[in-house]
Amino acid sequence: MCGICGFISKKRITEEELKVMNDTMYHRGPNDAGVEIYEGKEGYAIGFAQRRLSIQDLSPLGHQPMHSADGRLSITFNGEVYNFLELKKELSDYPYKSTCDTEVILAAYLKWGIDMVDHIHGMFAIAIYDRDTQDVYLIRDRIGKKPLFYWIDGENIVFASELKPIMKCPGFKGEIRRQLIPRFLYQQYIAAPDTIFRDVYKLEAGGILKFNNGQIKKWKYWDIKKVYSEKSADPVKSYEEAKEGLKERLKKSVADRMIADVPLGTFLSGGYDSSLVTAIAQEHSEQPVKTFCIGFDVPQYNEAQYAKEVAQHLGTDHTELYISEKEMFELVSSIPQYYDEPFADNSQIPSMLVSKLAKKDVTVALSGDGGDEFFCGYNVYDNVGLAQKLEIPGAIAYGLGQIPVGGGKLLDKMPFRVKVVAKNRDPETKTQLVSEGYVRSSHAFITGDETLDVSMTAEEFFGMDLNNGSSIAPTLYPIESSYGVSNFQIRRMLLDMDTYLPEDILVKMDRASMKYSLENRCPIMDTEVMEYSFRIPHKYKYFKGDKKHILKDITYDYIPRELLDRPKTGFGVPMDQWLRGPLKEQLLDFSSTAFLKKQGIFDAEYVSKFINNYVVKGDGGPATGANYSKIAWSFFIFQQWYNFYH
Repeated sequence: MCGICGFISKKRITEEELKVMNDTMYHRGPNDAGVEIYEGKEGYAIGFAQRRLSIQDLSPLGHQPMHSADGRLSITFNGEVYNFLELKKELSDYPYKSTCDTEVILAAYLKWGIDMVDHIHGMFAIAIYDRDTQDVYLIRDRIGKKPLFYWIDGENIVFASELKPIMKCPGFKGEIRRQLIPRFLYQQYIAAPDTIFRDVYKLEAGGILKFNNGQIKKWKYWDIKKVYSEKSADPVKSYEEAKEGLKERLKKSVADRMIADVPLGTFLSGGYDSSLVTAIAQEHSEQPVKTFCIGFDVPQYNEAQYAKEVAQHLGTDHTELYISEKEMFELVSSIPQYYDEPFADNSQIPSMLVSKLAKKDVTVALSGDGGDEFFCGYNVYDNVGLAQKLEIPGAIAYGLGQIPVGGGKLLDKMPFRVKVVAKNRDPETKTQLVSEGYVRSSHAFITGDETLDVSMTAEEFFGMDLNNGSSIAPTLYPIESSYGVSNFQIRRMLLDMDTYLPEDILVKMDRASMKYSLENRCPIMDTEVMEYSFRIPHKYKYFKGDKKHILKDITYDYIPRELLDRPKTGFGVPMDQWLRGPLKEQLLDFSSTAFLKKQGIFDAEYVSKFINNYVVKGDGGPATGANYSKIAWSFFIFQQWYNFYH
C-alpha cells in the first residue's frame, strides 16, 4: 500500500519538484520514498515517484520505483497482488531479487505484455514505463479499490494516487468544473472519470491508459456490463452448489489477504459481512485474530455490543472504543486534507476513527465492503423492486397527472410517493428514485432556477447552458439501458458497482485508512468472488424479501443466527445538529452573498437564501426542514474544501 505519482512531459519538472509532489502523500507511505526521472524520446521526460507503506518484503529490496532485471521496465505501484505467489511459480524463470509482489508484475509484463492485467488479481494502481516501445501504461484494478488520477496538460500527462500531488505540479491552474457541482450536492461524491478540476480525470475501474508521444489511448480490460453478461449466461445450477462455490472462494480470498509481513486484523461491526470475513480469518489463523470496533453513546446507532458478542463467539482478540460526539466533530476540519476532492459521505468520520483505533495494533485490516452491492443488501433494493411492480400504475398516474387542475397539473397535487413513481419515466434512470426538491435545489445552487422540471430526460439535462459554453451535468447517471437487464434490483446493483461502490464506499475507506497509514483489504471484492457472484441467480440473493440471503446463510455456518438477526442500523454523524449548532457561523460565512460573489461558483442570491432558510428553520422559503441537511452538508464540505486549497 502506497502513494504513487509521476509525469510524462516535455515541460521540465525537476526531481525536487517531483519530490514535493510525492511528499504530499507522506501519510500513504511513511516507510520509504523514491523519486526518479528518466530521459525518453521525442523530448519527453518520465518521472516516477512513490511513498511506501511496507507490507511485503520490508527490506530495501522492495524500494520503488523498481526496475526489471534487464533494465527495460520501470514501475511505480500502489496496492497488493494477491495471487503473486502463484504467478511467481508460473514465472519462475525471472531472476527475482525480492519477495514482494511488485517484482512479479514486472516479470508478468515481460512475458505477456499489457495482457498481464488478465493474470494479476488484487487491488492496484500501476504505472509502467517500457523503454523498448516508449509506452507508459496507467492501470487501475477491476473494481476501483485503488485510486488513480491524471491531468492532461496539452501533450503532457501527470498522474497520482491523490489530487494533492497534481495540485502541487508546476503550472497547474485548478479550474473548477461548475457543471459537476449539482451532481456532487446530490450524490455527495464525484464519480469517475470526472473530477472537480477541468482536464483532470480519474482512471475508471478496470481501466488502462496508454501514453505514447503525446497520444492517449484508453480502454477497459474488465467491465462490469460485459463480465456480468458473460457470467450470468452460465448460472450455477442449484442453491447448494452456489453456496458451496461461494464459500470456497471467500475462504481462499480471505486466506490470500492474510499474507503480510506486518500485523493484521479485521474491522468488526457485528453485521453479516464483517462478521463473515472475521470468522473465516479466524479459521485460517493459529492465533486469535485482532478485531476492532468503535461504539457510540447513541443507542439507536450503536452496534458495538453486537460486535463484542460475535467476537466472543469466534474467540478473537477484540478491541472496542466508545467515541463521543466531540471526538467525531474534531475530525471535521481534517476532511479536506485527506479527502482532497469534495467528498460528503459523513460516514467518513467513523471510518477514520476505527482506522485510527486499528492502527495502534496492526498495519493491515480486512473489511466486509462489497457485500451489499454484490449480494443485494441495501434497503434501496427493496424500494426499486417495489417501483418495478408499480411501473404500470405509475405510467397511468403520470398520464392522468397531466390533467389541468387549479392553474397547475393534477400530478403536482398527488402524494409524494405517488409522484416519485409517476415521474419515473426516463428509461435511463429507472432505478434512481429521486426527491424532486433535492434535484431542483441541487441545480439551483448553480443556475439559481428552482423551477427545474425533474422529469426531463438526460438529453435535456445535458442541454442546460451555464452561460460559459458548458452544459450542466445530469444529477443522476443516465446509463441504465447499457446494462441490458430488465430486473430493477439487478440493474441498480450493477449501477452501484459502477458508481457508488468505487467512487464513494472505496474512496471513503481508502482515504480514512491511509490517513493513519493503514492498509484496508476487502475479500468480498476478490476477482473470483465478484465473477462468481454474477453466476449466482438473483433469487438466491434476494429470497422472499430477505436481502443477502446466500451470504447470510454462509455466515450462519460460523455464527449463530441469534447473534446476527436484527435490523441494519448503520451510522451517520448528526449533520443537522452540527450545521445548526457549532458549524452554524462557518456555514453562514460560506453562504454570505459577499463570499459567494467573490468566489464566483454558486448563484449567490439563491444559495444565501437557501442556507439562511435552512439554518433558521422555516420562514417559508426553500430548505426549511432538517431533511435538507444532506444538501447543506454537501455545500459545507465543498466550501470547506475550497477554503483549504485556495
